[in-house]
Amino acid sequence: MLGRIVEVADDRRHLFMHRGFLVVQDTEGERKELGQIPLDDIAAVIANAHGLSYTNNLLVALAERGAPFVLCAANHNTVGMLLPIEGNFEQSKRIEAQIAASQPTHKRLWAAVVRAKLEQQAAALEATGAPTAPLLALARKVKSGDPDNMEAQGARRYWSLLFGDDFRRDQNDGGRNALLNYGYTVLRAATARAVIAAGLHPGIGLHHSHDNNAMRLVDDLMEPFRPIIDLKVWQLWRNEEREVTPEAKRALVRTLYDDMQSDIGATPVTVCTQKLATSIAQIYLGERVKPDLPLPGLPLALANTLQGE
Repeated sequence: MLGRIVEVADDRRHLFMHRGFLVVQDTEGERKELGQIPLDDIAAVIANAHGLSYTNNLLVALAERGAPFVLCAANHNTVGMLLPIEGNFEQSKRIEAQIAASQPTHKRLWAAVVRAKLEQQAAALEATGAPTAPLLALARKVKSGDPDNMEAQGARRYWSLLFGDDFRRDQNDGGRNALLNYGYTVLRAATARAVIAAGLHPGIGLHHSHDNNAMRLVDDLMEPFRPIIDLKVWQLWRNEEREVTPEAKRALVRTLYDDMQSDIGATPVTVCTQKLATSIAQIYLGERVKPDLPLPGLPLALANTLQGE
């Protein structure tokens, strides 16, 4: 299902529910109503301002519809997320299968995710005119569980090829890092919704294992889609976009609605995340063998935009 990702980034805002709509109200002066959005159209709400207020009724209504409510820090990274307890009609059955899944199954799935990520990174590099051979060579070497850590090897080569040797990925830095933080926050919210809707537990991951990470599976499954955000940030930077402006945010969010190539044809990125999460649940249940990953290549509109510049 395609839904709208709603970001509220101004401090002077109050959010509440009224007759099936999310209502945004100005908290200064005459408390003027600024807009309404049907709750059923919302895929996620991103709270990206310090002075927001909202009602409990609104949070309950969003949870009932499976829409995450995302809390962001000053660097635009996710620091909290409100998710529903129930997201699928056979959720308990699927979580039991997820818990019972063997280590070889997790390792096989993680290898597929890493391979797909490296191929998508190569596609992003190709669009910028950078060499793709190093990433494609690593993708061919990925083994079950990625014991040789091809993902990390790929990251070291990828960032310098995409942004230059002077770039360092630093979540607390500004510029391109802040743009990446915002893009990843939006992608993480969309992936979290997909995981919950598939009836899986977000804390039981394939590879991510930090004790304080309650979103391990989400962070696993968003990996193949990160290069889409990376390439959009590359494009914004080339077009002199140096800060996380409203225009840059809209551009990053729009990327998630662009079509990618999949086994069934052109499919929006957000739907691809849903198909991947659903396929993981089906693998745990013994209903299929391979995860439903997007085919290597860029979202179509993003690729067309790059060719037209």
